Amino acid sequence: MTVQLPAPRLPAYDRSRLTPGIVHIGLGNFHRAHMAVYLDDLFALGEGHDWAILGAGVREGDARMREALTAQDCLSTVIELDPKGKSARRIGSMIDFLPVEPDNAALIAAMSRPEIRIVSLTVTEGGYFINPATGAFDPSHPEIIADARDPHRTAFGAIIAALKRRKAAGVTPFTVMSCDNLPGNGQVTKAAVVGLARLSDPALADWIAASVAFPNGMVDRITPATGPRERAMAAAFGLGDDPVPVTCEPFRQWVLEDHFPAGRPAFDKVGVTLTPHVHNFEMMKIRILNGGHATIAYPGGLMDIEYVHEAMANPLIRGLLDKVEVHEIIPYIPPVPDTNLGDYYRLIVERFSNPEVADTERRLCLDGSNRQPKFIVPSIRDALAAGGEVEGLALVSALWCRYCHGTTDSGTPIPPNDPDWETLVARSKAARARPAAWLEMTTIYGDLGQNPKFAGMFERHLTRLWAKGTRQTLADYLA
Repeated sequence: MTVQLPAPRLPAYDRSRLTPGIVHIGLGNFHRAHMAVYLDDLFALGEGHDWAILGAGVREGDARMREALTAQDCLSTVIELDPKGKSARRIGSMIDFLPVEPDNAALIAAMSRPEIRIVSLTVTEGGYFINPATGAFDPSHPEIIADARDPHRTAFGAIIAALKRRKAAGVTPFTVMSCDNLPGNGQVTKAAVVGLARLSDPALADWIAASVAFPNGMVDRITPATGPRERAMAAAFGLGDDPVPVTCEPFRQWVLEDHFPAGRPAFDKVGVTLTPHVHNFEMMKIRILNGGHATIAYPGGLMDIEYVHEAMANPLIRGLLDKVEVHEIIPYIPPVPDTNLGDYYRLIVERFSNPEVADTERRLCLDGSNRQPKFIVPSIRDALAAGGEVEGLALVSALWCRYCHGTTDSGTPIPPNDPDWETLVARSKAARARPAAWLEMTTIYGDLGQNPKFAGMFERHLTRLWAKGTRQTLADYLA
């Protein structure tokens, strides 16, 4: 018997009076549980009704999302998974979803309109065409080469085309605001846009670099993927016809540079922290939370643990997390305004342990080739530079290598879980006999493979993982 939950909260404003001010590219779960919610809160205060969102996308999956959302008047269901009681709301801050087209014509036309003052993005950590080891824009990426030859196929190509039109028409350029989980996401986005423009129009690239704002921001909310469980939950709230509900933890945070020459919504009125110190917050979040996710992901995956809260209940995995965070990550994070790092870590543990979220270990294991260089490798470098310990971080790297072999400790096959999965599997197989083969991926580790301290620890842990398995290796490390 299905338990009927309370009816969802509806938008507390007249959506017919909203007008667009933002084009957002990438309507995945995170955006709809984060930025869209902040704007929904603002509109409910009776403010900012000229800042509604036009949704957009440049990938095949975006067309499917468009079909689902336009069928329900662009309303998104967001279910907050508080252990004290679930609640649902219908988010109405998006008023249209632009057609998804190969040449992005509708997207470029919308971004060219003067009333669009912000173009925001959630295109995933791997969607910025950067070299993982250096953090620099990669002009040799196949999609970038293709966009330079046949423009406007990527999100960044479309942004460049719209900025070119605005420049020609004498219209103030929009602000480009990344909402992706990247260190220095504003600078990374600027590098991608300017770098792509420079391949075909150096003068336009110079104008973009000088005239367009790319504020940095730190975003945070754990938002699992949508599957049968989440759709059943929406049905229990009386929303059985919603194929794309979003579930998320109650916590959310957004820290943002106040750099919006064309104007912005009153984000500060709905809990967004506006500060010039975004980098400090960002390092704290990426190293402690995302680094923590990377730490618990692969041992859980290798031990056939399905959910994150179950991994947190495992004393070996929890012990690994505590030891790595307290001794190898947190000591090298600079002070954060009005924040105690120990209290922040305790909050992270509480969030990871929330059973209602039912986040999966497989989701945390996804895309390690893009995540490890951002979430783990910088902590290794900082600890080594300070003469500190990296034993636990070397174990985290060895666990990732072992996971990429493609089977769990029980012999269960691991389905592909990275854009470069075939390459990673081949590297992992080579590293079983010669561990240095893994660290020779310089796009991930740079020159860390040449560091005898780190390389020696990595080799010892990987050898032990193959000889004794994950449980015993963790127990030996914690002993």
